[in-house]
Formats: sequence, structure tokens, C-alpha cells
Amino acid sequence: MEHIANLLFEVRLLKDIVRSGYAFLGSGKETIAEHSFMTAIICFAMAKLNPDVDSEKLVAMALVHDIAEARTGDLNYVERKYCKTDEKKAISHLVRHVPFGDDIRSLVDEFNLGESKEAKLANDADQISFILELKKLMDTGLKGPEKWLPIIFKRLLTQTGQKIADAILNTGWDEWWMNDYSE
Repeated sequence: MEHIANLLFEVRLLKDIVRSGYAFLGSGKETIAEHSFMTAIICFAMAKLNPDVDSEKLVAMALVHDIAEARTGDLNYVERKYCKTDEKKAISHLVRHVPFGDDIRSLVDEFNLGESKEAKLANDADQISFILELKKLMDTGLKGPEKWLPIIFKRLLTQTGQKIADAILNTGWDEWWMNDYSE
């Protein structure tokens, strides 16, 4: 149990590590844990829209897809030009003493390969999480997200991901707030 406690403390760091790409936007802030939670919620919805997928695997994949960043930090695309991380080594060290470490490693490997239906949906959810943040920033007046939205949209691999992204782009970030408004 001590090894599981250590794993949980280490993964808890993801609540404190800020995703680095927002610095380039000039606004917005999100931790890796916040991003992983949103990605998991998106995967939960995707699983309901795709009953043929393994929903447990899909949501679990979203939860652990960035787990190595507890050791490596979050490198954006510019930083990756100059810094290399060894994600496999980080995952290996992170999970080596827990009885379900191979399960975590397998999920991250499958996500990174991007070949299974679950991996494609999880990768789309990863991008949709960012699309949600960009859309909110754009709707609240920030200049810059409109440059990134088309780039992120092109990364989507599935019809489900594209439909969800289209709906996000065509919906105001605060539209839900005014539904059934009354005083």
C-alpha cells in the first residue's frame, strides 16, 4: 500500500503543474490534472456516443495519458524542439512498484500508438479539451485562439471528435448559463 500511496502523491503533483502552452496565448491557465479531468469527461461522453468502444478503457486512458508529466513536466511544441523527455522511462519509474503498473503503461502506450478506436477517441478528447479552452478565451475577447483553433481541429481523427468540436465552435462558451434563465 505504501507504493500505491507514493504513486498517488506523485500523480497528485499534476494538480500543481501548469500546462506550458498558455504562456504563448497570453491568457488562460490550466493544470495537467484539470486537463486530464476534462479529457476524461469528454471520453465519458464519447463512450456514450460510441457504444461499441470499451468505455472503461477509454476513460482510464484519458486519466493517465499525461501521467508521465508528473516527472517530465509539460513541454509545449516549441520546448520540444530543444528538450527531449523519456516518457517510457518516466512511466516505468512511476509505476514500477504498483501491482497495476503494467495496466497504466499499457494504456499510455496504446494512447501514444493511436491505432485503436479508444486511442483515436482519447486523442480527439485531448484536443477537444484544448478547443474548449480556446473557445472560451476567444468568446471572452482574447486575440490569438482563432489562429490555433483550425490547427487543433485538423488534429481530430474521428467523426465523433469532429462533431463535438463543431458543436463547441458553434456554441457560445456561456450559452448554457442562460438556458431557462429567470429572476
